[in-house]
Amino acid sequence: MKILVLNCGSSSVKYKLIDTDTDVTMAEGGVEKIGLEDGFLKFKKPDGSKEIKQLGLIDHKAAVMAILENLTDPTVGCIKSFEEIDAVGHRVVHGGEKFASSVLITDEVIQQVKDCYDLAPLHNPANITGIEAITALLPDVPQVGVFDTAFHQTMPARSFMYAIPYEYYKNDGVRRYGFHGTSHRYVSQRAAEILGEPIEKLKMVTCHIGNGGSITAVDGGKSIDTSMGLTPTEGLMMGTRTGDIDPGAITYLMTKHGMSAADVQTLINEKSGVAGISGISNDMREIEAAVNAGDPRAKLALDMYELRILKYVGAYAAEMGGLDVIVFTGGVGENQTGVRENVCEPLKFMGVEIDKELNAVTRGTETIISTPSSRVKVLIVPTDEELTIARDTQEIVSKLKK
Repeated sequence: MKILVLNCGSSSVKYKLIDTDTDVTMAEGGVEKIGLEDGFLKFKKPDGSKEIKQLGLIDHKAAVMAILENLTDPTVGCIKSFEEIDAVGHRVVHGGEKFASSVLITDEVIQQVKDCYDLAPLHNPANITGIEAITALLPDVPQVGVFDTAFHQTMPARSFMYAIPYEYYKNDGVRRYGFHGTSHRYVSQRAAEILGEPIEKLKMVTCHIGNGGSITAVDGGKSIDTSMGLTPTEGLMMGTRTGDIDPGAITYLMTKHGMSAADVQTLINEKSGVAGISGISNDMREIEAAVNAGDPRAKLALDMYELRILKYVGAYAAEMGGLDVIVFTGGVGENQTGVRENVCEPLKFMGVEIDKELNAVTRGTETIISTPSSRVKVLIVPTDEELTIARDTQEIVSKLKK
């Protein structure tokens, strides 16, 4: 099957066309700056080189149309007509408690996604625009929604509840949902395959670490706890997000500086984290360069960043009553060798031992970086959320045709 995978953001649409019979990516790219005068399509050509097409002022529907036209372009396309697209899989950020797995998109599902707008006001409306665009342009093509939150619906109540009055959960849905679920699912399953072990017997901690980051305790292939919460702000220190913080610190700042709820949202999501502490950047490559140049605030930011990861790994090992595997993925997890070493080094007491020389030269490839004698296996597994979305879409659509 040829599956078009769409990830619609507020001002962008990323895409991949995947042949699920071979798992080959036939085309990939994205439209950026939707809603602005200088919108453009950036894509990879069949020969591997990249090209940019200027689109001007467009909306999401026009962006999707530009992608479809590019896929069928006689020069740079890879299919002859839209009819070759068997199905479309959409990344949907928030499914609330309604979705524990991927689903066929129906009018009822669309309404349920809209019911979650309050929980993801920046993401879910954009996801819906992508679904509506495909409905208008390819009305006969089945669509599937794959939810970031679905993998974490196996968490027990003791993990997902917040210690606030129960009615806020019952009436307003305030609880931990977690994110990056598609990534955590893919890398945990792939790690088990690499190790040749049944996932049902493994206790894993998966570390999806990028500009945003989350860590998940995966016990027997199921998420039992995760670091992000009601929103993607909780948990790890991130590029521009605070991660865990005393709620009292927020109310203190609101009172002292007359900050509004909107001011606080900007503070904790856009001005904090590594960028806020370092005063330099949210890019870990720039932070490591500044550390090497002797910048004390950059070193503090990096130390805090690594410590938060370490604390979650240790906490989740305790929660699961043991640990067999640590997986690193995401832009930082796959490429920042120093972060991996500094997180693993203090875990020697738990039987974590990495091959430092191998770790130092490994970036972005599937690799076991632990030593043969390490009781806990440590792996780098580049994530592939789009492939997971394509596979889920194929599975669901195949059942329709039977």
